[in-house]
Amino acid sequence: LQEVEQLRAEKNKVSNIISELKRTGENAKEDILSMRTVSDRIKEVETELRNIENSIEEEIYFVPNIAHSSVPTGKDETGNIVVREWREPPDFSFTPKDHLELGEELKLLDFKRSVKMAGSGFPLYTGFGAKLERALINFMLDFHISQHGYTELFPPFLAHADAMQNTGQLPKFKADMYQITEDSLYCIPTAEVPVTNIHQGEILTESELPKKYVAYSACFRREAGSYGKETKGLTRVHQFNKVELVKFVQPEESYKELESLLGDAEAILQTLGLHYRVLELCSGDLSFSASKCYDLEVWSPAEKKYLEVSSCSNFESFQSRRSNIRYRKNSTG
Repeated sequence: LQEVEQLRAEKNKVSNIISELKRTGENAKEDILSMRTVSDRIKEVETELRNIENSIEEEIYFVPNIAHSSVPTGKDETGNIVVREWREPPDFSFTPKDHLELGEELKLLDFKRSVKMAGSGFPLYTGFGAKLERALINFMLDFHISQHGYTELFPPFLAHADAMQNTGQLPKFKADMYQITEDSLYCIPTAEVPVTNIHQGEILTESELPKKYVAYSACFRREAGSYGKETKGLTRVHQFNKVELVKFVQPEESYKELESLLGDAEAILQTLGLHYRVLELCSGDLSFSASKCYDLEVWSPAEKKYLEVSSCSNFESFQSRRSNIRYRKNSTG
């Protein structure tokens, strides 16, 4: 950068000399050749500078968000803290069946036939299973709209690379994305991507906030890093359905709104009568884009363990900066 500035200064100096020589009728040939040499060098250095700047910008997109000061320090999931539990785990007088057994016996799921269509990891819901899935989606949408005041959206299931980059999926998690190369589009891994990008490049007013959106979408994940992890049945599938909550809020209100968001998600589980616990994730288990995160885990009687069903995160300004989403305080106009 310093060399570019020096060369530009030299070019301006030589240009002034040439102008003066021409004005007085003197020979400026040598100075013109000198300026061409400087100009050529400027182009070379500017190209080098652009390459360096592009490289730095690419590396910056691999830098995760900063954990909030309240986040517990830990290396991995073993450092997560149980914040609270709701109700006691159910105690049955019989041995509960898991969703695979029930799905087959009641003809709710058909994994064998779904493999014919798209391979493993793409479940086929049948009969009452399909009806139950649809009913749960509608229940969650209607509940958040009527009880919590969210505005419903039905977003595209595809997004371009910029949208993925804005929310933190790209470039770090490209290997987990399904990409449609011919159209430069990606299948969304969560409705968070299109819903967050609704206000990309916009300036919101303080009076508009908070904005509360709820959206259903199918979600697609290659789960490239799931080798060695449990992937049976509906665990870590490549396509699944999800109802997403997204809030745009004032910075100083973000942690209060995070607790409110968590409460909204908990209300669904409580209404369904499911025993669950709330985990506060430690620094080593935080997602790439989050400053603070809670996981909701429901108890599985058949598997005798907790299964994650929801994550509630505060991204602070991480996604809004990438998406160039700003807001204007009423006091500043």
